[in-house]
Formats: sequence, C-alpha cells, structure tokens
Amino acid sequence: MRWAPEVWRFLADGALTSHDAVAGWRLAPGVLLIGPVLVSARSGPKATAGVVAWAVAMYLVLSFCAGLYGGGPSPAAAVLDCLLLITGGAAAVHGARRRVAREAGLIRVAQRSRDAVLRPLAAEADGVGFSSLYRTVSGIGLGGDLYDLAQSPYGPRVLIGDVRGHGPEAAVLCAATVGAFREGACTMPALADLAAHLDARISGELGPEDFVTVLLAEFVPGEVRLVNCGHPAPLRIGPRAEPLVPSRPSAPLGLGPRPQLQRARLGTGERLLLYTDGLSEARDAKGAMLPLDDRVRDAACRPQLEECLDALLSLATAHAGGSLQDDLALIMCEPRSAKPADRRPRERSVNPQPRRRLDGAR
Repeated sequence: MRWAPEVWRFLADGALTSHDAVAGWRLAPGVLLIGPVLVSARSGPKATAGVVAWAVAMYLVLSFCAGLYGGGPSPAAAVLDCLLLITGGAAAVHGARRRVAREAGLIRVAQRSRDAVLRPLAAEADGVGFSSLYRTVSGIGLGGDLYDLAQSPYGPRVLIGDVRGHGPEAAVLCAATVGAFREGACTMPALADLAAHLDARISGELGPEDFVTVLLAEFVPGEVRLVNCGHPAPLRIGPRAEPLVPSRPSAPLGLGPRPQLQRARLGTGERLLLYTDGLSEARDAKGAMLPLDDRVRDAACRPQLEECLDALLSLATAHAGGSLQDDLALIMCEPRSAKPADRRPRERSVNPQPRRRLDGAR
C-alpha cells in the first residue's frame, strides 16, 4: 500500500506534538476557580465547597498526568497553586454563605409583610363561618392573590382578588388594594360604590398594562350580595356546585369597571367558595383546566371548612401534576345561624343599582 508510510509518519508526528504540548502544560488555578465562583452565585455553601474540592482534585490529577510526560508544575508550584485554589474556594464559600443569609433575611421580611396584608380571617362573624388558604409560586412568599374580611355595619364583607403578575411588583398592588378595602368597607353602604372606591384608590399604583380582578361579597341572613369586577364567579355549594355568574360581566379594576349588584340565596346548609384562577385554571399535562364539577363539590362538603380547603388544594395540585403554576387563594364561607336582619336605614348609593330578585326566586 503506497500510502502506508505516510500514515505512520503522520501518526508519529502527532504523538510527538502531543507529547511536547503535555510536557509544557501547566493549568492556571484561576481557570479552576471559575466553577466555584459561578456556583456560589446560585447555590449554597455546601454545594460551593463540593465544587472547590472537585477543582483541587482535578488540578492534582492533571498535574500528575502531566508529570508522567516530564512536564507539569514543580512540587513547590503545585503546593502554591493548591493553596491559591483553596483560598479562592474559601472566599467563594464565604460569599455563598453571606448570600444565603441575606436572602433568608429578605424572605423573613417578605413573609412578615405578607402576613400584615393577608391577615388570617376571623373564624366567624355575624353568624357566618370563614376559612382561608393561600399558596404562592414565588419563592419569597409574595404573590399576586389577595383577600380580606371586614365586619362592617352592613354585614360581613369579604374581598378576594388577583393582581396581574407575580412577585414583589404584584405584592405592592395587593397591599394597595387590601388597604383601600379596609378603608372603605365599613363606611360605604353600597358594594358597587366600594368597588369604585377601590378602583380610584389604586389607579396611581397601576402601570399601563396592570389590572386587578376583585370579587366583593356581603353576607346578610338568607342571601349573599356580590359585586364582581372580572373575577371568577364564586361557587354556591349545595346539592351541586353552582357558579354565581353575574348577568352583566364587568372589567377588572384599572380597566374602567362598571359592576352591578348581584343577589343570590345562601341559606343554612349551603356554602360559598370564593377562589382565584389558580384553582379554576390549574392545568394538567395536556393543558386541560380543572373542571369545577362533582369532585370540587365533594371536596367542599367536608365537615370542617379547613378540611375543605386542604382537599381543594390537593385536588388542584394533583390535577396540575404535583405543583401549582399560579398563585392560589381560597375562602370558604358558611352561614351558621339565622340572625334577624339589621333594620337600620341604609344610605343611598351614589350610583344606585336596580333591585334584583333573589337567585332562584319564582
């Protein structure tokens, strides 16, 4: 074969070139420190220390292999390089420890802020039982869902809402909306006027594409009064789960809402589930949303209200494949006693709403 000598000559030249390259090889410690530095920016001190140990071991192995070819660093240089690697690695571990501690402090502050805005609801107010549940997909505990309860002169009033977006920016709008509700819930007789008050008060906090969906509920003996601004319709839990859809949908806060008062029967033995779209829009692997069917009704009929919310959370989480992709707020309301209606005169609304017949009336 005529080309055989040329092939063997090429292989011999390549071997000699590789030997010369390895013999003159020396790995700078700074190259191996890139890994620990990058890991320290995103992981904890233990993971960073593990990468430092890996970098030192790699340096020693490569230096040993280079020494077999008569190259590599001298023993003194190898010791110095190892000391540089360990010192730089220790600095990376310290930086990771400080970052983790700082993030933990921010999370504690965020959780305290959240707890100040989303206070636990009273277990009962004026003969109506309440229970709430809140979950957020944000790692710092701040989300875009909100709720509150006010014991007003007109009956218990509940707010539930959903801010566009997630995280700290959405949390600012949550705080503004809840603050406006607490300010007006006990002074405004008409729910529609309370919704207008919320819209006006948070307008200065809204960006060009921001909005807030809210649902206001007022409980009086035998019925619930609702004002819905672009929020998912609540479910009346009785023989079946029945959505209380408003006859005329309204835009969310920030988009010119014009809601109407809605009145619906809610007697002893029935419950009302208020929720955000983290429940109704929980999606499975195929993109199908959670149907609000008998499974939801069964979960909402547990003996205790807290058990109902836990069952609903488990149902949504299982449907979503084990983890929710959106913030979730749930409020379960249950009339527990029939109290005489408040006979005190009610002030007229600035924007009076037409009187509606009770849902289901003949």
